[in-house]
Amino acid sequence: MAEQKRAKITAVGHYLPEHRLTNEDLEQMVETNDEWIRTRTGISERRILKDKDKATSFMGAEAAKEALEQRGITAEEIDLIIVATVTPDYMFPATACLIQEKIGATNAYGFDLSAACSGFLFALTTGANFIEAGNAEKVLVIGSDKMSSIVDYTDRTTCILFGDAAGAVLLEESDDETGIIDYINYTEGDTQNALYQHAGGSLNPASEETVKNKQHVVTQDGRTVFKKAAVGMADVSLEIMERNNLSADDVAWLVPHQANLRIIDATANRMGVSRDKVMINIDKYGNTTAATIPLCLYEWQDQLSHGDNLVLAAFGGGYTWGATYVKWGLNNG
Repeated sequence: MAEQKRAKITAVGHYLPEHRLTNEDLEQMVETNDEWIRTRTGISERRILKDKDKATSFMGAEAAKEALEQRGITAEEIDLIIVATVTPDYMFPATACLIQEKIGATNAYGFDLSAACSGFLFALTTGANFIEAGNAEKVLVIGSDKMSSIVDYTDRTTCILFGDAAGAVLLEESDDETGIIDYINYTEGDTQNALYQHAGGSLNPASEETVKNKQHVVTQDGRTVFKKAAVGMADVSLEIMERNNLSADDVAWLVPHQANLRIIDATANRMGVSRDKVMINIDKYGNTTAATIPLCLYEWQDQLSHGDNLVLAAFGGGYTWGATYVKWGLNNG
């Protein structure tokens, strides 16, 4: 019986806009203050893509180019591009199609995946399945979101949270014991609309009224979402550990979605993992939705060693949540 194929991450890339929106800047825009924001979220600043001619596909393409350069291959070698985003350039064509053209991946096809803040994890495991099935050799998985495009900067409850960024990983077949070992993904329909964008879809198409009523921006019931996220992300992270017989000592790093520092701490505590083994950059970038996890992998890659056990975890609107067990396959450390 043939040994089952396994996908592994062979390169990482990122893109961060230059403009920094600090808590002090927000103090001039809405009724808030630096201490309040940092205490409740852990965020000090976030990046904003100011160029009106650039959007999610631009950031995703830049992250993809960096991953390709790191791997030393051309875009023509890519078979598939999966883009996780809730801020596509257009409703259609897919952002993956735009990125495919921007990077010159002439032999690749692609599609977008919408799972909010869990998008990158869902896209990562989808890409891994293509490789495991033998239907692709090189898959680009990109998380890219221009959240500033759907944020109401007069709403102090949401404008403090989000930033713009992109992260990308290249998936290929593993030639050793490393790679994506296991994953658990969940969905539960948010019938209460605790975290959603009211208009712009087929239920409430754009109209003069929807624009006037600010229905094209992200809205959330913060308390409800916080409770759901803190439990969901923590529980699924412990579940993936138990299913793979991993103790807290076995876990080299927790790579959590960067939504709120208190949710990250709750997840680490549930797993029994100490803070020094948790990737945290929410203070610098805020919540970049589908980009947070690959951005962490990019920033910490030099601290990772071949064979390190990573638990990637996220919770997002939908509701969507999940955890992925990755045995790191690059020799960075």
